[in-house]
Amino acid sequence: MQAGTTIFEHMSGLARAHGAVNLGQGFPDFGWSDAVLAAGAEAITTGYNQYPPMRGLPELRSAVCVFYARTQGLALDPAQVIITSGATEALAASIMAVAGAGDEVILFAPAYDAYAPLVRRAGAVPVFVDLVPPDWQASRAAIAGAITPATRAILINTPHNPTGAVAGAAMLQAIADLARAHDLIIISDEVWEAVILGSAPHVSLFGLAPERTIKVGSAGKLLALTGWKVGWVIAAPELAERAAQVHQFLTFTTPPPLQVAVAAGLALPDSWFAAARAQFVRARDRLVAALTAGGWALLPSDGSYFVMADLAASGIAMADREFCEAAVISIAQGGGGVAAIPLGAFMPDGRATPYIRLCFAKSDEVLNDGAARLNAVRLRWQQSPGLAAGE
Repeated sequence: MQAGTTIFEHMSGLARAHGAVNLGQGFPDFGWSDAVLAAGAEAITTGYNQYPPMRGLPELRSAVCVFYARTQGLALDPAQVIITSGATEALAASIMAVAGAGDEVILFAPAYDAYAPLVRRAGAVPVFVDLVPPDWQASRAAIAGAITPATRAILINTPHNPTGAVAGAAMLQAIADLARAHDLIIISDEVWEAVILGSAPHVSLFGLAPERTIKVGSAGKLLALTGWKVGWVIAAPELAERAAQVHQFLTFTTPPPLQVAVAAGLALPDSWFAAARAQFVRARDRLVAALTAGGWALLPSDGSYFVMADLAASGIAMADREFCEAAVISIAQGGGGVAAIPLGAFMPDGRATPYIRLCFAKSDEVLNDGAARLNAVRLRWQQSPGLAAGE
């Protein structure tokens, strides 16, 4: 793995090189609306091709407000919405708006791999609180114990990448209560809010503590168009202004044809979003059923595109990265193996874990092939413990 290369690029590169099925990188093979694509194409040909307003097209900012009023009961004004070039830029602007040199930002481990580098780029220090498997929650006591006089913000992701967990009511309330008690800002990464796979609805921390929460959203996840990189920051006016001041010197604007198309996407009926969610539930269930039948032990997944497999409980005595490196090039059923992501890549110290992340947002054909290969890899390991790469 080359220095500076993300684990996603690394594993996807290995998958291409060895003809492996890629269940590593989290992009979907299905789920978008052709009408939204058409709206974007039309916007390109009808003049939406020059600089838009720095804070985003008015029609998209209004569409974001209407969408969240309809789906989450949030009362928003367009002045609270800043359109960004993807959720990663939204996170960068949010972190840089509230934390600087010597400040501390609480993160929950495992954490999406961009969080800690963005905190450090702001000059701040990431402080980690462990999420405890199998439900991947953090207690009030654990969160409170991480707060110091230097703490400025708590960054939470729910639904959670990589684990597929959803923060429970107790954890969400603890964060809201502690943020108020210690005058902290909450940065709530909610990009997977539409990919809820269980029966409970998404609960936004913005609804619990609107005066001190920066909510980050992503059209890429809402509309299954991850390459468009259209996201947003939602916050109280003063916080939104601070994020906007950073945003203007990061990317300044986001392509206006895509903003027009996303506005059309957010106006899709609730039935479309329900049907899209059902597609992801079916995909999760297909992969889980096939792997469970093959002897894999999987953890519950209630949100996102991901499910975690427990190597140790599946009878594989290998660390996560070691297994992933071997499995992607393992000769299983006459072809390449499967690309997965080691959970250790999301840990602050890169520690070895017994868990790997699998993406199920794929076509039936890809899921069937991937599951068959993973089952073959597991069987091969049991027959020849160690699964030496290239044997």
